[in-house]
Amino acid sequence: MIVIDDKIVSDDVVEQKFVCDLNACKGECCIAGDFGAPLDESELPFLDEVYEKVKPYLTPEGIKTIEEQGKYVHVKENKEWCTPLMKDQGGCAWLNYDENGVVICGIEKAYNDGVINWKKPVSCHLYPIRITKHKHYDAVNYERWDICKAACKNGKALQVPVYQFVKAGLIRKYGEDFWNALDAYVKQKK
Repeated sequence: MIVIDDKIVSDDVVEQKFVCDLNACKGECCIAGDFGAPLDESELPFLDEVYEKVKPYLTPEGIKTIEEQGKYVHVKENKEWCTPLMKDQGGCAWLNYDENGVVICGIEKAYNDGVINWKKPVSCHLYPIRITKHKHYDAVNYERWDICKAACKNGKALQVPVYQFVKAGLIRKYGEDFWNALDAYVKQKK
């Protein structure tokens, strides 16, 4: 493990290879699972703020789900805020599909179109990294999931470690100094 300030980074984050292959998985990480995307409590006001502008980017079932359940839900099992899940269609209520049937994030699509200035929940930006907050530190771990086999294969072929794949998300979450320290550690270790 790697310790940087109050973050403990698992070795898998720098050793494992990963690059999403949306042609293979079709964005299954936004559909599969028992809970929606984890949310920092600080992100909840952003979801409140962007909903009306993002609404045209969502599926009818996603809109219905958000209007029935809320823009975010508190999940007792894992004691955190998450995006709501659609019952019939499955997956995050904030998703949509592109012309090839690949899941796209409605929030990110609105961001890319310049409609809003908030990209998406940081947990989505960091995926396949998952962060567990503890009293005195954050545990930064690589989450292995069978639906990401193609991404692991792609990452190995391209020789891209997980931490490099999620560079923008790590900088967004912890800042440039954290990223530079992690990258320097990896380069020094080689």
